[in-house]
Amino acid sequence: MKTAIVILNWNTEGFLKDFLPGLLHSVSKVKDAEVIVADNASTDGSLQVMKQMFPDVRTIELDRNYGFTGGYNKAFELIDSDLFVLINSDIEVTPDWLEPLVRWMEDHPECGACAPKLHSWQERDRFEYAGAAGGYIDRFGYPFCRGRIMGKTETDNGQYDSPSDVLWATGACLMVRSSLYRRLGGLDERFFAHMEEIDLCWRMQLEGYKVTVVPDSIVYHVGGGTLPATSPFKLYLNYRNNLLMLENNLAKTFALGYKDIPVGKAASKACRKASGRIFTRKCLDAMSAAVYLLTFRIDCFKSVLKAHRDAASMRRTVDEDAVATYLKEGKREVKGVYRRWIIPRAIIKGSNIFKSIDEKDFYKF
Repeated sequence: MKTAIVILNWNTEGFLKDFLPGLLHSVSKVKDAEVIVADNASTDGSLQVMKQMFPDVRTIELDRNYGFTGGYNKAFELIDSDLFVLINSDIEVTPDWLEPLVRWMEDHPECGACAPKLHSWQERDRFEYAGAAGGYIDRFGYPFCRGRIMGKTETDNGQYDSPSDVLWATGACLMVRSSLYRRLGGLDERFFAHMEEIDLCWRMQLEGYKVTVVPDSIVYHVGGGTLPATSPFKLYLNYRNNLLMLENNLAKTFALGYKDIPVGKAASKACRKASGRIFTRKCLDAMSAAVYLLTFRIDCFKSVLKAHRDAASMRRTVDEDAVATYLKEGKREVKGVYRRWIIPRAIIKGSNIFKSIDEKDFYKF
């Protein structure tokens, strides 16, 4: 299958120098695979690095910074390939990382996206925060991963060495079918950056496709290359985009759980349940904002308030008719939504939280 490995770059010339040579070498071993750099109007020396050090690598120069979502969407419009790989510039690949992913997609047409295990570049035997071994969300929409829950990460001792279907896999290194990507309209450009890959993977499942972590493939992620963890803007994006993601997907997902009642009634119940769950999430966010205020983290407090205001103005309501129409399209399945609230559970369980995650605690949609 023809495969395009695309780095969306914005002001990371150092990472290009460090990691692009290894990526090019690994991809040279795979038939019909090409590395492409799409530049989001960098203002550092990224384009000079590409011209001087990597003149043979195809470079797409975008006219402004479209964010992670718009940048990839615009780049993929210009690329003809069966498979797209979204890969960060701060990823160090292993020599044979690509072939298992391509083979998985060839052998599993029901799979819409797949990803490697993500290890920390700094602590190479540990999973990395951004995606670890594939992700879930809890009942209120908080994301977590196999191998990473809240701020805790696990050492990789082979505990996730079987291919596994998950709700989402990290956009730091994600392979998708180009045909499905285009049919879904790509990444939701309202997000700009953060949680857009969770939304995309969730929408893929709602279309009847699986999202799978392929553990024979491993890459190493530096992390925090564009926005540091302490950035109020990053906090804003996470709070805003979480609400947008829930609005996009939750009602249809709940509707899949009502298999034995008429479609119209199922759609009505699902929309009410989704609205209630999103309201609860907003209340939890308000509690977080209050904590920021009481601890004098005023920038964080303002970020949460702005996130909620902007999410309200950007929302696209999924009404009962749309959900009913969706249910009539056929049988679908969504995996990876946890019945519990992960935050207090992680606090109570401490280092034992990873062993406490049980398959029976996930919804059956």
